Amino acid sequence: MILGVLVVGKKHSGGGTSSSPSKGGLNSISKSDIPSSAKGSVLDPFTWYETTDFNVTYTDATVGGLSVMGLNSTWDDSKRPNDKVPPLNQKFGYGVTPIRGVNIGGWLVLEPFITPSLFNSYDPKLGVVDEYTLSQRLGPTDAAKTLEKHYATFVTEQTFSDIATAGLDHVRIPYPYWAVTTYPGDPYVAKISWRYLLRGIEWARKYGIRVNLDLHSVPGSQNGWSHSGRQGSIGWINGTDGQLNVQRSLDIHDQLSQFFGQPRYKNIITIYGLLNEPKMIALPTEPVLEWTKNAFNTVRKNGVQAYVVFADGFLGLPNWQGKLQGLDGLVLDVHQYVIFNVDQIAYTHQNKIQFACSGWGVQMAQSVNVATGFGPTLCGEWSQADTDCTQYLNNVNVGARWDGTLNTGDPNTQVLAPACPKGGGGTCKCSDANADPSKYSSDYKQWLRMFAEAQMASFERAWGWFYWTWDTEAATQWSWKKGMAAGILPSRAYQRDFNCSSMVPDFARLPETY
Repeated sequence: MILGVLVVGKKHSGGGTSSSPSKGGLNSISKSDIPSSAKGSVLDPFTWYETTDFNVTYTDATVGGLSVMGLNSTWDDSKRPNDKVPPLNQKFGYGVTPIRGVNIGGWLVLEPFITPSLFNSYDPKLGVVDEYTLSQRLGPTDAAKTLEKHYATFVTEQTFSDIATAGLDHVRIPYPYWAVTTYPGDPYVAKISWRYLLRGIEWARKYGIRVNLDLHSVPGSQNGWSHSGRQGSIGWINGTDGQLNVQRSLDIHDQLSQFFGQPRYKNIITIYGLLNEPKMIALPTEPVLEWTKNAFNTVRKNGVQAYVVFADGFLGLPNWQGKLQGLDGLVLDVHQYVIFNVDQIAYTHQNKIQFACSGWGVQMAQSVNVATGFGPTLCGEWSQADTDCTQYLNNVNVGARWDGTLNTGDPNTQVLAPACPKGGGGTCKCSDANADPSKYSSDYKQWLRMFAEAQMASFERAWGWFYWTWDTEAATQWSWKKGMAAGILPSRAYQRDFNCSSMVPDFARLPETY
């Protein structure tokens, strides 16, 4: 596949009279090189927000119907992020060598709590609560400009360099179905994020970081949460268009797996995720299992050799024993948090660490053994947060369990009394929980780091882990980058002080309400 030469350029706003698509870049192409049928489209680099590290030589070539525009024809798989893991062109010892990874959340799929600045300027009455409603409100032109600026600036090459320096060796990259296509009625910005996904993979390659591709949304929404793109009802499997959206999601995997089945991806994309967090407590089990089998077979048919990940769907690890067996290379993904459960969020600080060690640790060890669980298991998401107080974490303008303000409007999910330890005597306030890390006490910093290291140790009793997430605008306890800077995470993911073999202190000097 000939994809031309790389043109390295700087930020460009598009639509100008420059003969180069990147001001300050190489004058390798001119506007006359772009066919009239492609001008103004996603294949026209003169419309791109910036072109740094993109190949801007025009091509209409596709694989699986997906554009290769932006890629170079050569690549180098000789790098590794640190001396604890092999370079990309050598096998990673999954199941023996632990995954120590991080998510790049809030980048290609918006999450209001990660980038609240994109949401907090709107009057709550306007109902701008997710990427769907934000795109609707902005309209096609402004949505495209706003989203592409976000793609180009929220994650850069420096992100991947910093991830490698932090001792991490994998990234999980959530991306949406509208990176591939949109359907009638969708307000989403179509296909622009595809280009950035491909560039992110190449940046990961440059630093020897293996990639877990995570399809974070499917048509209709698999869980009705904002991070699926649209908050509200579940329209995948369920609802009037449920079966139509099932087929659409399989068609999307058909395209994706044709593209990522190419030789250039066999060493870098080592984990291929089928679907993030289908809400199986609200979906019928058998259709989800059938879809998983069909999606797995599609991916394998198209040549993807990576491990294929499916989500536990909130059913709990023990309930997966004996299910979906005989599918070679299938891996179970669980997401572990104590803060979305009214019983667990009320644990004391000591109890939370003990639970991370003896609860999650035992579950992971049992799950990874086919005699007691499913088999290969990893933790695809976890964090340090001990409250759910972060702005917009539970959806925009909803509130929190911690202080009893989780007003969802649904009697089955709302929490209108404080869920902090023992109710907190009325003292559990999110203003304390959301304090700047410079105000954390030394005891609280010690606890946060021990809680994080307890989780790492527990998840490494199976295949390992991916922290959620690399960076946020303000939420320190959800950002590996900010957590390191605050001294509540190790400077290298493999250099830790606590491994669950020691006694957990009672943290008697640490108030349980903060």
